[in-house]
Parts: sequence; structure tokens; C-alpha cells
Amino acid sequence: MPASGPLAGIAQWIMLSSGIGRLAIALLAGALGALAMPPFGLFPALVVSLCVAVWLLDGASAGRLRRTLTASVVIGWAWGFGYLTAGLWWLGAAFLVEAEEFAWALPLGVIGLPAVLGLFYGAGFALARLVWSQGAGRIAALALGLAGSEWLRGHLFTGFPWNTLGMALGQNLWLMQGAALFGLYGLTLVAILVAAAPATLATAGTARGRFAPTLAAALALALLAGFGAARLPAGPDPVVAGVRLRLVQPNLEQDAKFRPENREDILDRYIELSDRAASPDRTGLADVTHVIWPESAFPFLIQRDPKALAKIANALPPGKQLITGAARAEEPLPGERPRYFNSILTIASGPTLGDIYDKVHLVPFGEYLPGPLDAILRALGLRQFVSIPGGFTAGSRAGQQILKVPGLPPVAATICYEAIFPSEIVPAAAAGAPPPVPGLILNLTNDAWFGDTPGPRQHFAQARLRAVEEGLPLVRDANTGISGVVDPHGRVTASLPLGVEGILDTALPERLPGRTLYARLGDIPFALMLATALTFALAARRRRA
Repeated sequence: MPASGPLAGIAQWIMLSSGIGRLAIALLAGALGALAMPPFGLFPALVVSLCVAVWLLDGASAGRLRRTLTASVVIGWAWGFGYLTAGLWWLGAAFLVEAEEFAWALPLGVIGLPAVLGLFYGAGFALARLVWSQGAGRIAALALGLAGSEWLRGHLFTGFPWNTLGMALGQNLWLMQGAALFGLYGLTLVAILVAAAPATLATAGTARGRFAPTLAAALALALLAGFGAARLPAGPDPVVAGVRLRLVQPNLEQDAKFRPENREDILDRYIELSDRAASPDRTGLADVTHVIWPESAFPFLIQRDPKALAKIANALPPGKQLITGAARAEEPLPGERPRYFNSILTIASGPTLGDIYDKVHLVPFGEYLPGPLDAILRALGLRQFVSIPGGFTAGSRAGQQILKVPGLPPVAATICYEAIFPSEIVPAAAAGAPPPVPGLILNLTNDAWFGDTPGPRQHFAQARLRAVEEGLPLVRDANTGISGVVDPHGRVTASLPLGVEGILDTALPERLPGRTLYARLGDIPFALMLATALTFALAARRRRA
């Protein structure tokens, strides 16, 4: 492939690389791309990263198909391994919470997980290679392969769409509005097209071939930003009348939090924070309608502790509602072990237990051991991170309902990383029934496992994008932060930072009227975008044949 322009020497050097040198370039390029993710948001880093990916695939595109496909898989795996290792290193903090038991497994999380997930990127690079060509067509080929592999990463083997490439655009208030049309994966395809387009500046023989793709990418980005600017209202979104929320962020250390001997102190801390005066005219529980506590708020089973329930009942004035995360247990049938759930409970004064949501999408190895490995790992004396006998049981997806809380619109409940899955926020409609129409997304989480690292900030950013996709406000309460309220346009209306103890009194923004295009069609627009990229890539390949 001819190379020209100011970047020609660099592009030629990358294209001609081989062996360990080529793998090192791919790995470093992928790692650089992670700087485009929260909390850094350096989109130019993704531009450099994906331009290098294009040039690496250019260098692997000569020779027999089997050989070039193998080279593409290896390059893609190395790129993905670098990207995921640099973006997910903070997972290692969870292994140090109970270091005496889990520190030995730290490399499995920090290196092993990226090594396995890197296979998705290897497959994406190979798919791109199958429809590779010279010129702008190969930019569409890379977008097809990488965006498709990101969708698969988010769905196969329980899915793990953390730091999907579309988050490079999903942090900017104007650009994130595109998620209301085509969701996270549509943003991913756009991000790849835009970031990879400048590769042609160094690898095209004519001025048109060099500059046209980059100008087209800049125009696409400007149109997306223009749509976002036009979609955002000038003023704040209206709020739900009669609702005043209090979010409680206790900032409990993870290692101390789950010690049963601390149960009294922990519960007293929640109650004191819940009734703390926020200002001279805000005296505490008397001035709010709903109090929200984070995921797994107690190191004991609150439903089986009458003394703790009585203490909550005495603290909660009549007519007020408590929404809290809590582990709960179901009495077993004869001959069976108890089943434990990671749940959201609603409690009124009395105390009266109301509606319950059980977490559906559990964290593998964190909340349960995957079926094929469960017996083997337990025989070796190993367990999941959360110390529950036998691990948590997943709630029934078929029976998942909108959480009903007196005084609130219907609630689309999520716990912890359930908020990173775009297609799982609103439960599917039952056969023959209209789709559920929630009024807000509730996300209770405990990010104390990961300390003061990029992890909690990435988690908040991804949950924030769900508000834009669904046209719903987000209420998020976290143990150590980031807690906050996000309106249905993705604007943060109130928040508490990471690592502080505090309370947040806030109104509840209204949902948008109607449903967003993404809420109605899901990933269908993204599938059409993939088909368009495939058509363009194939057409370019035929022209070059």
C-alpha cells in the first residue's frame, strides 16, 4: 500500500513490523486507547490507538488468507489485551480487601481476564481482515469487526461490556445524546469510524484519498454534537411533584463493613446519617419522602433481625419510605440449602416490608462461582468474594418486575454492575402485555471494593449513559461514591464525590414524555449501522479487486 504525507514514515514502520515488535506495538496502542475512557476522556488517545490498529492490519493483509487471518487474530488479541489491562487494572483492588485469602489470585483478575476477553478483539480484527481493502473501505471494515466484537463481549458468557469503546463519546454531554437513538453500541461504531479515519492521512496516494475520510469523520462528529446540543433543553428538566429524596452515602470501608460484630454501629451510622440536618431549614427525615441506602447495607440478614427492624421502625416517621440494599434469604425446602439473594427492600414505618427486587445479573466469581467451576473450586477450598454460603442465587428474569414504591413512579431497579448492560434496564414485557413504563432507574451499588481508582468513576459514567438511552432519570446510591441524580438528558443534577461520608437531598427529575428510539427498538438501529458498514467495506473491496 502506498504511503505519503507527514505520517508516512511512522505508518510504514508499523506496517513492516513483525514478530515480538509487532505484538508490542499492538499492546501499547491498545493501552493508549484506554486513556479515552473515564475518568480521563482523552479521545485523541483513541485516534492514535485505532490508526495504529489500521496500519497493523495493513501490514498483515498480504499473503495467504489463513496466514493473514492468524496474524490478524494475534494483533487483535494483543491490542485488546493492552486496552483491557490498562483500563481494568483497578480490579486488583478487590483481591486485596481480604488479601490473606484472595491476594494470590490477583494476576487472574488483572491479567487473566483481559487475556481471555482479548479474544473478542482478535475475532473482531479477523472479521475486519476478511473484508479489508485499501482506502476508506478498510475504516468501515475495522468498525464492523470491532463494534461487532464489542457487542459480543457485552452478551456472551454472561457479558462484560465494561469500557465499551463507545464510552469514548459517551462522556461528553452533547455527543452522548446519540445513545437515545442507537445506544452504546451505535456510539461504539461511530467512535471507531471517527477515531480510525485519520489513518488514511498517511496511507493514501491522492489528496482526496488522504483527507476525505478525516473530513467525513469530522463532519459526522459535528452532526452528532449538533444533534446533542439541539436535544438538550435550555433549562432543567421538570421534577416529580411531592418527591424529596435523601441519598445516604456512609463511606464504610469494605473490610470492616461485612463484620457481623459491627452490626450495631453500622445500623446506627445509617440512621444517624438519615436523620442528620442538612441545613438550618432541613432537619432530617421530617423533610424528605424517601430515604435510600446503598447495596448490601448490612453485614447481617435484616429480615431475620427483629431488633434491627424495630430500630428502623422507631427512626422512620409515618409516611416515609426506606429503600435499601440488603442480602435476604429464603427458607429452604426439605433437603435443600437456603437460597440467598442480593436484593433491594422497601420498608415503611411499622416496620412494613414492601416490594422486593432480587438481583438478576450476578457478578461471576464475585457473587457466585460459575456452574462448571463451582464444585471444583469449592473442593479446593475457594469461594466467591462475597461470603455467602454457596453464593447468591440470581433473581428470576422471567419474573422480574418493576419495583413498586409508594410515592414514587414505577422503578426500574438495578444493583451494582447491572447498570452497565444497555439492554437490561427495563424488563421485557410479558406475553400479550404492554411494555413496562418506569419513571426512573434506581441503581444501588457498593464500589468500596475498588477504592479510589478509576473503577467507581467508570461505573458512574456507564450508569449515567443508561439515563440517556432510556429517557429516564437515574438515582444512584453508592456506599463510598459516586452517588447522585442524573436527569433523562444525562445531566448530573446532584452528586456526592467518591470517598466521602454524606447525605444528598434532591428532587426527582421527570422522565421524558414518550420513549426514546433506543428504548423502542433496542439494538436494531445498531444492527442496521453494522449492515451499512459491511456494505461499504464489501463495495470498496470489489472496486479494488
